[in-house]
Amino acid sequence: MTSRGRRRSSVAWVVGLLLLVALAVLSWPQLESSLAPKLAGFFAQNKPGAAKVEPQRPLLLATRTAIEGGRVVVKLSDDERARMGVKTARLSPAAHRTEIQAYGSVLDIARITDLTNSYASAKAALQTAQARAEVSRSAYTRAKSLGQYATQVQVETSEGTFRTDEAALTAAQSQVRTLAATAQQEWGAVLGKAIVERTPAVTRLIERTDFLVQVTLPPGETLKGEPGAAFAEVPPQSDRVALRYVSAATRTDQRIQGLSYFYVVSGDSGLLPGMSTLAFLTSDKIANGIAVPESAVVHWQGNAWIYRAVGDDSFARHALKPDTPMADDAYVVGDIEAPTEVVVTGPQAVLSEEVKTQSQATGDADDD
Repeated sequence: MTSRGRRRSSVAWVVGLLLLVALAVLSWPQLESSLAPKLAGFFAQNKPGAAKVEPQRPLLLATRTAIEGGRVVVKLSDDERARMGVKTARLSPAAHRTEIQAYGSVLDIARITDLTNSYASAKAALQTAQARAEVSRSAYTRAKSLGQYATQVQVETSEGTFRTDEAALTAAQSQVRTLAATAQQEWGAVLGKAIVERTPAVTRLIERTDFLVQVTLPPGETLKGEPGAAFAEVPPQSDRVALRYVSAATRTDQRIQGLSYFYVVSGDSGLLPGMSTLAFLTSDKIANGIAVPESAVVHWQGNAWIYRAVGDDSFARHALKPDTPMADDAYVVGDIEAPTEVVVTGPQAVLSEEVKTQSQATGDADDD
């Protein structure tokens, strides 16, 4: 670089430096006004012996919630609960017979219809054979009693007819016994007898007034004696309908391989032949606790919760254990040992009030 180029570069650098200094001088009042309070506060806070100032916590925006004992508590007055559709009930611990969740299948009863009709036909054929055998027996007896007044041909003919009708009667009797045995082998003693006698219960099945449901327990589950009350869920709303016990089943569901029972359900229940459904059978096992209806349960963050009272007009979440037993379509909560007021209708509205605080504060659920 020539000496002339170096001089030009030095001049440009000096001019730029002077411009920066001028800019700093002109903007100093604004910088001073913005930095002065912050610097003063910093030096005052860090001055030896000065009390440390804690930063203020943001205020909760939802006025119906508070943090008490490390948990979020939702406070709702009577008027607020009524306006939100929230209802509570005081539930007391008691002993409850638990339910077993089983698997139901609505059966096609075409085979029952066939057996019923076949048995009716066989019974009619038997009665016809009996009548013919009685007539031919009487004819044969008269022919023999005539002695010398009856020809040999008459006696032999009447005897042949009688022997033929007697054989037909035996065959008809065998057919009736076979169909009766088949009905009992395929459907058990109760349904088998109903098929043979064509009782009103079988007629209701044939006429589709009722449907036959096979309920199978999970593998390894057993019941002592006959099962108690049973219910089935009707898809898609999962409404419960009552099942009426018939008898133990003569076969299991090959998909499940558990003990099975036959039940009947009303034809207008919403279930149809070929459907599979969940079923609930009352067992002989006892669980102690408060019975909380399903309407009281709210699902959030992968868990099931209820809201219980923790003070006057105050409610907090209480977790349900994954293995909480059920009885009469209700959860038996065993870790609440005293009468407790529980939100039984509208828990989702209470949860919504609590969730409003999640962006401002963190609270744990009720663990009492």
